[in-house]
Amino acid sequence: MTAIFWVIVSAMTLSVLGLLLRPLLKRPAQLTNEQEKTLPVYRQQFSELEQDLTNGLLTDEQYQTARHELERRVLEETGSIETSSMTSGGLVNLRFVALSVAMIIPAASGVLYWTLGNPAAMTHPTASSMSAQGGADNERQMTEGLNAMIDKLKKKLEQNPNDATGWAMLARSYMAMERYADAVPAFDKAFKLNPNDADMLADYADALGIHQGRKLEGKPETMIEKALKVDPNHVKALMLAGTMAYNRKDFALAVKDWERARTNLPQDSDPEFSEQITAAIGDAKQRMGGAPLMAATNAPRPSSAMPADHPPVKKAGASRAITGKVVLGPSMAGKGSLPDTLFVFAKDVAGPPMPVSIVRASKNDLPFTFRLDDSTSPMPSRKLSDIETVVIVARLSKSGQAMPGSGDLEGMSQPIKPGTENITVVIDRERP
Repeated sequence: MTAIFWVIVSAMTLSVLGLLLRPLLKRPAQLTNEQEKTLPVYRQQFSELEQDLTNGLLTDEQYQTARHELERRVLEETGSIETSSMTSGGLVNLRFVALSVAMIIPAASGVLYWTLGNPAAMTHPTASSMSAQGGADNERQMTEGLNAMIDKLKKKLEQNPNDATGWAMLARSYMAMERYADAVPAFDKAFKLNPNDADMLADYADALGIHQGRKLEGKPETMIEKALKVDPNHVKALMLAGTMAYNRKDFALAVKDWERARTNLPQDSDPEFSEQITAAIGDAKQRMGGAPLMAATNAPRPSSAMPADHPPVKKAGASRAITGKVVLGPSMAGKGSLPDTLFVFAKDVAGPPMPVSIVRASKNDLPFTFRLDDSTSPMPSRKLSDIETVVIVARLSKSGQAMPGSGDLEGMSQPIKPGTENITVVIDRERP
């Protein structure tokens, strides 16, 4: 890939982002009218670039080329506004890029490039999550834009049906829109054309598992095994393999797979995701010894993700958000310190221990009002709105890590459905 190529790709991506995100972003009052229209868009674009670099989608050289192009555009639009202020550290991480696919903005820009350019020159697209902001009109515009690009891609594939890259890209685009029934046959065509692509195999397994009710047994397991045969250190495949082992109560194998996945995470991967893997490993290790991490009635059931007769969960909207507050129980008064990190997260009661949505604060923020929704889900392929029943856990961590430790203070809700509002989680126990 040449620098010019990546400038073109970046410019196309940024143009699409600007068109789609401009109406979603709030204008800062102190800026001129023109700056009010452009600066929020550029902030989002800088964040997307940094996320692509963090997740390994871009090399340092490619990132710098794209960033310089964006900085030039910012200076042209705003004059002396410093680009360093554009970065939004609070944006939710996309997490699990090569691992959890899926895809909105990077996938969409990849589809656009493929339909207009040379697909053989394109690197493998990875996951990106859609922020749950804006109303129904904005979501409709996003959907219409993606559908239009998918239609173009389908026409290209009609002319060249033997393009494995195109079929894989189409499948990931369907996953980005949660159209798993359409993603599966597209992945199947990509698999038949190129059965030795570990990334595609892991993504195919993920799509199959979601489509068949969040169960990985059967064909998804076969695809996971094939992916690991091609690349024994493939992080997403190892994560899926560990989840399968956990659901079968083979906690030793789950620990082995997850530890190997953690070891092979890219050096610049999101620290929060590494912490979540560490927490899952800790949970599995405790279950190996017969001591569940949480109370037995509320602990994740290490069985199949859903009952066999449960249909695939359908996409839900903002009504699936969970809201409430965390308070410190009277018995915990005087315990903990203000710098302690507060984690509030939702866990699937019928699945592995990794959070499906998480926010963090500190003890100083108590009582803490929280909102958990798809925008705070650490993995795009496993979102809060997809889960049937969850428990909400609040933990004051002395170490600042998500993995529980001795002396941490905890509280947990009863099992609830996504969409429940105004719950109260009381921190009322100290971990031994």
